[in-house]
Amino acid sequence: MNDLLAWFDCEFDRLDSNWRKLISDLDSATFYSAEKQQLSPAAEQILRSARIVEQACGGITANLWDDPFEWTLPETITNKDKLIGYLDEVRDARARAFRFFKDDAELWKTIMSPGGPTQLASLLLDTLVRAGYCQLRAKEYLQRKPSL
Repeated sequence: MNDLLAWFDCEFDRLDSNWRKLISDLDSATFYSAEKQQLSPAAEQILRSARIVEQACGGITANLWDDPFEWTLPETITNKDKLIGYLDEVRDARARAFRFFKDDAELWKTIMSPGGPTQLASLLLDTLVRAGYCQLRAKEYLQRKPSL
């Protein structure tokens, strides 16, 4: 793997590792409210972050830009184990996407995204920034320990 691909791979691994650390810090008792059919704010931000990565990877591998919201509804992810299972799926999707890249030169190719033509490097960087922002919000919620 070339330097830039290795850097992107490392950053996505870091994102994944931080999701899992945050999940371990979540309170199981307040993870999901069946009454309100909603995740805790921190869990919701972790899920949102992972969705961003999954959507980008689906776009790279299959030109499928659907929002993963449809299959990651809060009522289907009601506990930590289910969220971790979803993160495993996202990790697999990312691995499939990265297998498309032979070397750093691949990152300068232009693809069609919902927003129009974009270079793969730009797409990956945007994905990291947006997913990282949601992850940061999850950390902030955990520091405040809000209730549902």
